[in-house]
Amino acid sequence: MTEEEGAVAGTDNTVADDDALYVLTAVLLTPAQFPSVLGDDYPAACAALGLEPYAEGYGLVLGQDSDGARWTVVVDDVSLVAVAIASWDCGMEYDLSPDDRTVVCALPGWPLAVAVAAPGVAAPHDPAPDPDADGEDLPPLSPPDTDAWGPAQRRLGADAIALQWAVWREQIDDETAFARADGEDREDVDGSEETTGSGSGSEEAGSRPGSEETAGATEESETEATEGSAAGEVPAPPADHGVAGPVSHPGVRRALAEAHAYVDTPPPPGRVRSSFAPGDARMIRADGPGWSMVARTDDIAFLLLDEVPGEILTVGRGTELPQLLKALDAMAVRPS
Repeated sequence: MTEEEGAVAGTDNTVADDDALYVLTAVLLTPAQFPSVLGDDYPAACAALGLEPYAEGYGLVLGQDSDGARWTVVVDDVSLVAVAIASWDCGMEYDLSPDDRTVVCALPGWPLAVAVAAPGVAAPHDPAPDPDADGEDLPPLSPPDTDAWGPAQRRLGADAIALQWAVWREQIDDETAFARADGEDREDVDGSEETTGSGSGSEEAGSRPGSEETAGATEESETEATEGSAAGEVPAPPADHGVAGPVSHPGVRRALAEAHAYVDTPPPPGRVRSSFAPGDARMIRADGPGWSMVARTDDIAFLLLDEVPGEILTVGRGTELPQLLKALDAMAVRPS
């Protein structure tokens, strides 16, 4: 899934006819937890799949049919899918077999990248057009393009930071990173350095945020597989745009202003999410037009902007950020 987090083991979900579905992985699509690569919020992610944004959400089961064609089965039994994902994350087997009554629809293709295939069937491919659909069948789903910097890769980058916050945070020296409001050093996530002042450069980055190194393995079961996920090295964040005083980058100012506006005018569900963090803190994940933010309520924030390809901007706590994060946490959706 990228999105998502951690490879999950597939399950044996076959039936003795041509309608067999070999389940490879599953993801949740709810206001509090959805593949953010699909959109800035829950309604946008649903729209990418042609689904109504019901408050209860959905489970997405990704697999192959007996011919090897890719299918995404949408179910409304969110709890069943959540239990399956939790079991796989713990390395346990779980037979994800949704009841036919819970199936909302079956969509051709996959909306997310999956690194493995079901053994014993043809390689993953899009289903052939239905001859009975008179050309009105849905086009196959495909993962968003993340080869170039843009909204999808920007959101994946923010997801990567949230997933491995400690790795990123320990590389930020507060005294250096937040010494000046305009920042002295820049380093994009490819490791190239752009010096705008006299400060020293940051450590070389490992890889671009949002890039995916997927890994999967098949078990003895003929239908068992793992899902590809965002993994691999985490790039070192740059020491730039530490904000102890006035924010210098116009994109940062705009993003923070829009985040402040969310407090007074709640955005679409899922635009701001709050999840567990160590101690009494919460992890805040927020998105807006052209920007993504990940922050801890007891610490700093990282911002990614469409207009600054591959660069991560650090926002120091100062006097306003703690109040903003507290307010966003109060109105954010949380996993149940």
